[in-house]
Amino acid sequence: MTAPNYIDSHAHLFFADYADDLEAVLTRAQEAGVGTIIVPGTDLKSSREAVLLAEQHQNIFACVGIHPHEASKADSRDLEEIEKLCANPNVVAIGEIGLDYHYDFSPRDVQQKFLTAQLDIAVRNNLPVVLHTRESNEDLYSLVEQTVKAHPAWREAGSEPGRGVFHCFPGTAEQAAYVFSLGFCVSYPGIVTFKKAQSIDVIKEIGIRNLLLETDSPYMTPVPYRGKRNEPANIVLIGKKIAESLNISEDEVARTTTENAVRLFGLHR
Repeated sequence: MTAPNYIDSHAHLFFADYADDLEAVLTRAQEAGVGTIIVPGTDLKSSREAVLLAEQHQNIFACVGIHPHEASKADSRDLEEIEKLCANPNVVAIGEIGLDYHYDFSPRDVQQKFLTAQLDIAVRNNLPVVLHTRESNEDLYSLVEQTVKAHPAWREAGSEPGRGVFHCFPGTAEQAAYVFSLGFCVSYPGIVTFKKAQSIDVIKEIGIRNLLLETDSPYMTPVPYRGKRNEPANIVLIGKKIAESLNISEDEVARTTTENAVRLFGLHR
């Protein structure tokens, strides 16, 4: 029996955590059935590193962007360089971008400024976005909705969300429905395996039609490896947990979430 074919839609493989054994990590992912890995940058340096990884590995694609934590360290020249990277055929999205009001490592007005600028970059280059939100849903939804209304033709794909993904989605089923109506998917990492995971209850309500899977490596390690470094091979544990909770086959979870990721990111390999 062959392993299901998964896509890890969010893994930060440029982190120092993988400096000593990246090839082994990639081999384990392939053996587990992870056919493709999306690597989102968090600043200009890591965005360049993500692109380099994608150029070096056939099954890796890059996203480029400035994370809200890094917004106060960036300037207009960083945004210009991010936009230049969009010309690389290995770049499939702008991200990881968004708002984070939990840590407030960057002032909120600066976060909003850089988010808006990068949404504009995505529109100009007809790319989807990978969105981060923490304790900032209301403002993030508002800015995203403004972009959608101002640019209704941006990656419009009818009933199939194609504008981006709310990664590690923290919202309710009602909020997920709103996100879908704007043309976005949601994704979940290893939190679905945690003992008191409310995300599983949300997934039971929304189903997997607009769902992507991610590890958010090296973070969010699923049970039973919680506390250890995460890696893309662990996407299988997330898929199994969702399949079990929804009483559907793991193959269906893998197939649907993979098709969603292929469509969203326009994967060509």
